Amino acid sequence: MIGIALRDAKGPFALGIAGSILYAAMSVVASLVLGWATDEVLLPIVASGEIDGQLLVVAMLLIVGVATLKAVGVVGRRLGAYIAQFSLQSQYRRRVTRRYLDLPIAWHRRHPTGELLSNANADVESAFFVAAPLPMAIGATLLVLFTGGLLVATDPFLAAIGFSVGPLLAFANWFYQRRMRSAATVAQQARAEVSEIAHASFDGALVIKTMGREDQEAQGFREVAEDLRDKMIRVGKLRAFFDPVIEALPNIGILLVLLVGALRVRDGALTAGDLVTFAYLFRLVALPIRVFGWLLGELPRAVVGWDRVERVLQATGRMDHGDQRTTGEGGADVRSEAVGFTHPSSVREELSGPVIASVTPEGAGARGVSSVSFDVPAGRTVALVGATGSGKSTVAALLVRLFDPDTGQISLDDHDLKDLGRDELSRNAAIVFQDAFLFDDTVAENISLGAPVSSEQIEQAARLARADGFIRELDHGYDTVVGERGATLSGGQRQRIALARALVREPRLLVLDDATSAVDPSVESEILRGLSEAELPSTVVLVAYRQGSIALADEVFYLREGAVAARGTHEQLLQDVAGYRDLVTAYEHPGEDADATPGDRP
Repeated sequence: MIGIALRDAKGPFALGIAGSILYAAMSVVASLVLGWATDEVLLPIVASGEIDGQLLVVAMLLIVGVATLKAVGVVGRRLGAYIAQFSLQSQYRRRVTRRYLDLPIAWHRRHPTGELLSNANADVESAFFVAAPLPMAIGATLLVLFTGGLLVATDPFLAAIGFSVGPLLAFANWFYQRRMRSAATVAQQARAEVSEIAHASFDGALVIKTMGREDQEAQGFREVAEDLRDKMIRVGKLRAFFDPVIEALPNIGILLVLLVGALRVRDGALTAGDLVTFAYLFRLVALPIRVFGWLLGELPRAVVGWDRVERVLQATGRMDHGDQRTTGEGGADVRSEAVGFTHPSSVREELSGPVIASVTPEGAGARGVSSVSFDVPAGRTVALVGATGSGKSTVAALLVRLFDPDTGQISLDDHDLKDLGRDELSRNAAIVFQDAFLFDDTVAENISLGAPVSSEQIEQAARLARADGFIRELDHGYDTVVGERGATLSGGQRQRIALARALVREPRLLVLDDATSAVDPSVESEILRGLSEAELPSTVVLVAYRQGSIALADEVFYLREGAVAARGTHEQLLQDVAGYRDLVTAYEHPGEDADATPGDRP
């Protein structure tokens, strides 16, 4: 991890290490200057009572010069260290985010959003807290080598006494690292759990309020927050034990050195200047020990954070793309050949460690499609109709490659979707979901999403989606900010803006996954009829259940138990397929559907 940090922030670390080395060198020089000044300037003044002005000025200039260079070293060390730390955190946040974009939807379904937020924020921060003391620790290592050599050269006996605290420091660090690693691991996981529950509560605010679950949610959050508090207190207690020990042991060594050194000066084995130099040098050794304590104190949390970040960066399941391009214009030819797909039954993967809980995401296990084959000629409108769980939404997701089929192939203009470039597929195909997501931005920005389109194109797409009328009635028209997730709009209004978002891109394949379910049937018919009459350059595949919508399709595919059970016009299927007839007429004749099998009910 430290090697990765040094590799990925070479420039800032070079500055920090250079500053640290300068500081270490000037600290050693300062000890020599003080020893010289004691023997050659101060003691003669005390003994004779006369001041040598020239020597005094030289001593002052040397002390000021060394102090200035030490200050320069401190500035360079800290500037480089913190630039490196914040640069690494920024760099790895982007890497984690890009990795999230590369990983398939199936992977995301196995990891709660709150945990992913924690990985990109708290874990990245923790992983590179160690970058701040690193340049100082490297400089401190050199300082230990310099001063250790000088200490031995000055008085080996005193050096042995001073360094006797080393084994005690090593034992304290071993004990601390052993306890701290496990404490930091559970604390980081608790951070992720708090983030996960908070995110879920914010997302489900309306449900919580309407169901009167505020007290229960508050209690649940209080429990995990208090659990995090307790675990962080445990981390703090360990740190509170370790830091004073690291501070105290070097000071004990200094006291021993001064005690024994004073006796040796009295016996004539050392001069007073030698003792001052030795004491100053040993104080310098104590500083690196504190630095190592800082570094070692941050290391367990950094290792845990890095482990959690690395699990994201090394996660498998990337959806690869080819480099082929489509050359057709207008609607796209779409073909599904014996496509089978099962939503991955999953065991929830904890990025912080081993599997701890089993979950089954929506559509997991038995849900999916078994063998779906159909072809949609360019410019045609087809409807996917079937009971809940028959595979309609799965087919819709496969058509725009939110998932890759387990078997079979889906092609666009005779190109396998896997062979198309990422931008090529998104340029040619668009999907609108039943649950329309809007950003906390203006209506115009929610429609364009940064695409290079004019205001006229935005308005034209809105008119086609039958959204222009209500948009102009908003306080600021297309410049109205709709709030988080479009909270200021109705469900039908959000769906129409989401539809306009897809239409403004003029996709060659437009997939509507029950995208007009929240609007009135009459408005839905207007939208679908408008799409048909507008002569869009699109092939349209719509998941529908209302007869009025289904009847507008050129052809209908009736799905049952994950396969195409029948295909034809709406009228043909009504006449020839009993299951289809029972399904689409259930709302018109609810009593007649009483004996139908559960799979036939919408």
